[in-house]
Amino acid sequence: MAIGRIIGGQSLNEAEESFNVSLRPKFLDECIGQRNLKEKLGIAIAAARQRSEPLEHVLFYGPPGLGKTTLAHVVANEMGARIRCSSGPALAKAGDVMGLLSNVDTGDVLFIDEIHRLSTLVEEFIYPAMEDFKVDFTVDSGLHAKTINFPLKRFTLIGATTRAGLLSAPLRSRFGMLYHLDFYGSEELTEILARSAELLELQCEEGTLELIADRSRGTPRVANRLLRRVRDYAQVKGSGILSAGIVASSLKMEQIDALGLDELDRAFLRALINIYDGGPAGIEAIAATLGEERDTLEDVVEPYLLQIGFVRRTKRGREVTEQACEHLGVKPLKEKSKARQPELFEQSEQ
Repeated sequence: MAIGRIIGGQSLNEAEESFNVSLRPKFLDECIGQRNLKEKLGIAIAAARQRSEPLEHVLFYGPPGLGKTTLAHVVANEMGARIRCSSGPALAKAGDVMGLLSNVDTGDVLFIDEIHRLSTLVEEFIYPAMEDFKVDFTVDSGLHAKTINFPLKRFTLIGATTRAGLLSAPLRSRFGMLYHLDFYGSEELTEILARSAELLELQCEEGTLELIADRSRGTPRVANRLLRRVRDYAQVKGSGILSAGIVASSLKMEQIDALGLDELDRAFLRALINIYDGGPAGIEAIAATLGEERDTLEDVVEPYLLQIGFVRRTKRGREVTEQACEHLGVKPLKEKSKARQPELFEQSEQ
């Protein structure tokens, strides 16, 4: 159910990624939102350019779809440098990294997405590359093995991760600048959508982009994805112009409600309410009830429900809140559960 999720922050496919590339800002002054991060990053870039030095290594971390990859390309453009891109899972052995590093020129940017997924061997291999701009590369094996000290040109490593807690302390400490990306406000997302609509030459009636922004879960990638779906709907079912009715009908067809919840979100909440009397319930039990993987619920569903206050985590498990019950139009069953089995709960507490 979670695969190909419309309101998920992860990229769905290469076609969508190509579409997003065409909408990406190229420079800092074109970026919308993340004001504090942009200010600090702009000062660091300006200082590095004045000194004619490469920028310090940078780590961007935060939920998927907030613009970590976009910012890496923006940094490269601002520094007038080439950017070479890879990802943690793609760099399986030292030789893979060596191929990238040997082609890096002075001031170039090396971008590694999902850097927390680097293997321990690869991670330890890039430590001297980040600190001293040199690596010890082992050629051959066994009796014929020899280590070559390979000097590198000064470059900037930009890492991006959705799971900063999984980064090892030694790797994290080698980044000079660490920036957290926050979710975007509705006004910022409306600005992003207006920019995207202009690039797509899409006509929109007043107030329609706000409707999409409110359902985008604070994530620009989701906002642009919904804009594409609404544009297609307007083209087939309407005149090609975005109106309030077209937007509402399109998002209703996609089963996305006014707060940006989809069917999986609602199924998660309904399971807590109807089967577990509002909780607390363990994540494993909820996953088994829904037939979903635990990781899917923890990484894809829960973060947004926690953010908007529909679910809370306790030592005994997940609990649904009154706001969630109100949104779904059901009465909280927690008190009913306590009233029905007071002795059982009293015994469990002793």
